[in-house]
Amino acid sequence: DAMKHEYEAVARAGFVLQVDCPDLAMGRHIQFASLGLDEFRTMARLHVEALDHALSNVPPDQARMHLCWGNYEGPHHHDVPLADIIDIVLGARPSGISFEAANPRHAHEWRVFERVKLPAGKVIIPGVLDSTTNFIEHPELVAERIGRYARLVGRENVIAGTDCGFGTWVGQAAVDPDIVWAKLASMAAGARLASREFW
Repeated sequence: DAMKHEYEAVARAGFVLQVDCPDLAMGRHIQFASLGLDEFRTMARLHVEALDHALSNVPPDQARMHLCWGNYEGPHHHDVPLADIIDIVLGARPSGISFEAANPRHAHEWRVFERVKLPAGKVIIPGVLDSTTNFIEHPELVAERIGRYARLVGRENVIAGTDCGFGTWVGQAAVDPDIVWAKLASMAAGARLASREFW
């Protein structure tokens, strides 16, 4: 209830509200590392119920959630697979689902959508830029990443995004600000390429 009023104020002002949900992904190997997968999934469902309550007066198309595995430059070999939580995430109220999809640990998970049908009214926002590296993705790679999802869930249900923010941790900006802008320009160019192919 503490954030409910603030979320509603953001929506009333006409903005799209994004809530970050590291508890649903990074939480698996941080605060809930001692739980088995089934217990973690129970906890994740509880968190989604709390989020849905907080967003109950926010129209779903004015809300999106960011599924986050921590956005730090590390091995990430304890990350919970997207396949293990996607049903819970897609059951949440927000219509937009943002998630890491460009970094080496999660780039293969586009295949989850070969088996999982995107519910009506949902839009996915896969990361097409890795937010922890100074490599500038080529626009054609960005277009390829967008295309993988568009072929599986429909072109109208995909928005290109970044894996996470570029300044997640105070004092630990891994990517030079000029490179961030260049990466975003590459994402825009790649999105234009994908749009020409799919639209």
